[in-house]
Amino acid sequence: MVANLGYGALVITFLISIYGIGAAYYGARNNKHAWVSSARNAMLLTFPLVSVSALCIIYLLVTNAYQVDYVASVTSNSMPLYLKVTALWGGQPGSLIFWSWLLAAFASAVTLRKWKRDQEFLPWVIIVSLVTLAFFLALSIFFENPFVRLWQTASGGIVTAMLQPSNSIPFIPADGSGLNPLLRHPGMIIHPPMLYLGFVSFVIPYAFAIAALVTGRTDDRWIRITRRWTLVAWLFLSLGLILGGRWAYDVLGWGGYWGWDPVEIAAFMPWLTGTAFLHSVMIQEKRGMLKHWNMILIILTYELVIFGTFLTRSGVLSSVHAFAQSAIGPAFFVFMGLTFVVSLSLLLRRWNDLKAKTQMTSLFSREALFLLNNFLFIGILIVCFWGVIFPLISEIFTGQKVTVGPQFYERATAPLFAGLLLLMGVAPLAAWRYSSMKTLGRAIWKPFIFSLVVVGVVLFSGIRNWAAVLGFWLCAFVAAVTLYEFWRGARARHRRSGESLPVALWHLAGRNRRRYGGYIIHLGVVLMAIGIIGIEVFQTETQGTISQGEQITLGEYTVAFNSLSVFDTADGRNVARAVMAVSKDGQYVGELYPRRDYYYESQQPMTIPGVRSTWEDDFYILLIDWQPISTAGATFKIYHNPLVNWLWLGGFVFILGTLVAAWPDRDPERVKVKTSSAQYAAAKA
Repeated sequence: MVANLGYGALVITFLISIYGIGAAYYGARNNKHAWVSSARNAMLLTFPLVSVSALCIIYLLVTNAYQVDYVASVTSNSMPLYLKVTALWGGQPGSLIFWSWLLAAFASAVTLRKWKRDQEFLPWVIIVSLVTLAFFLALSIFFENPFVRLWQTASGGIVTAMLQPSNSIPFIPADGSGLNPLLRHPGMIIHPPMLYLGFVSFVIPYAFAIAALVTGRTDDRWIRITRRWTLVAWLFLSLGLILGGRWAYDVLGWGGYWGWDPVEIAAFMPWLTGTAFLHSVMIQEKRGMLKHWNMILIILTYELVIFGTFLTRSGVLSSVHAFAQSAIGPAFFVFMGLTFVVSLSLLLRRWNDLKAKTQMTSLFSREALFLLNNFLFIGILIVCFWGVIFPLISEIFTGQKVTVGPQFYERATAPLFAGLLLLMGVAPLAAWRYSSMKTLGRAIWKPFIFSLVVVGVVLFSGIRNWAAVLGFWLCAFVAAVTLYEFWRGARARHRRSGESLPVALWHLAGRNRRRYGGYIIHLGVVLMAIGIIGIEVFQTETQGTISQGEQITLGEYTVAFNSLSVFDTADGRNVARAVMAVSKDGQYVGELYPRRDYYYESQQPMTIPGVRSTWEDDFYILLIDWQPISTAGATFKIYHNPLVNWLWLGGFVFILGTLVAAWPDRDPERVKVKTSSAQYAAAKA
């Protein structure tokens, strides 16, 4: 009954979406506002209907309804309640429903805004949103139905179907297979939702961009409407990537946070174009330039969102993050092709209307540096895209999938990332419209001197690796410029208003949240860069097999193998747990407990590292293999990760800055009315 209710809600939502698309198109073409209003109501209906479907899946998951194939594949009796709920997005059919639910929520929310000033956008925003939603609903209905049930045929075989086949009876397993062990982590609660929210949110600015192209509104109104939606999308996607890095560091057992895995890159690519878009829209708002470029960037971002979802769910690439092989790959490919062709056709149709009335007047102006910043982002995107699709191309021409490893990405993107860091320090000091080497030099020399002092400290500490020295110099330069900008603004306000410096800085940031939120983001990037330099340049590792009482040395650390215990747990695991005594420079600093968990249900292992964390470094131990208790020998892999915790601190500052930049300003109309009233009262007095 519950499964039928959930499936029925899906079908009804799909039909309502098709109706909404038709009604919005008819209303827009024939200037029938009643039809557009009807399409808007249809859009608003999708969220409660998809919510019914999602709640039905959750109910089936938490009640162990193992006759439903999806429930049997992702839950088990031993799983805690929170994991059963999060299993909604733990498998392919459920994750597609979750995607549709989030999209329905965002699209419904945007239709609730006041449309009086932008009435011509409404039908086309509805059409784009509902076309995307209808596509994902169709995937769930026709390809990856989460409500199909298990039936046992007369011959003893097991089949899946919504309705009972002839000569069959319901089949209810005694237990399910449970989630993949890698997904049984607290990160499962928040990482996938953040990533999905980032993906889904970018549909909204894309919808407005298409609406602007269809209606011929070539001004920057669509950008101003979607500025906060874009920041929210970027916030969620950034948070998803950072949390994914932490999750990988905790459970994948490779001693790092980023492995240049195809699905990691698939989520990273729309972040690159989205970041470039956030920078370049400021040029359009300030100078009325780069209209073509902004349209291209938002179209690319939307297509890369669909492409990333396609890579994760089609099974065309091998990844620890990807779902199993699926028949939905061709459907994704067709949808991406159609939406890209339609978007490009609309852009070409309005190409002449989007020409800028002003031109760049200086290679050192802020708009020129922002454009160079965009080119670097696109350069990184090209490297990532080529690396991801290369296995597909190689298979087409050679019959074998040839993959590229992390070294390819690191060598190709490192100079581009360094260039981005440098521009983060230079661009804030450049002026709009016109700037020269001389004016930039006058603004830069103080932060530059400070950065050289930092380089001297780095060299004095004994670091001679040129990549590390260059990286630390760039970090010091960007941090100095950013803090200098805070200081200059706060000091100017302090002199003008008499406020204390902290109060002046607070009010300054409050009046221009977008600018100073961006500066906080830059500081977060600097901190993250310090962590990345530490682990990428200075990470060391070793591996060895030792008996109880023996030791392994790595740098200034010594590890003694004290004991190993192997036992079963009540939740269906076989746990092998080692006790390791850690000393640094001969001084005992504590015990670590690396372990290997084997899940009987899924017959899969998971490695849990033992980690000692400080701001200076992480000492990271993995239990690789072990002998019977009588032999008491075990193999360990050990990593020393200097400065890695600055990466997580930087991620926190990064997200804080994004929140500041996205925080709503006071309503300008209300401020205007309030000011006018105050002036009138003062004049009357």
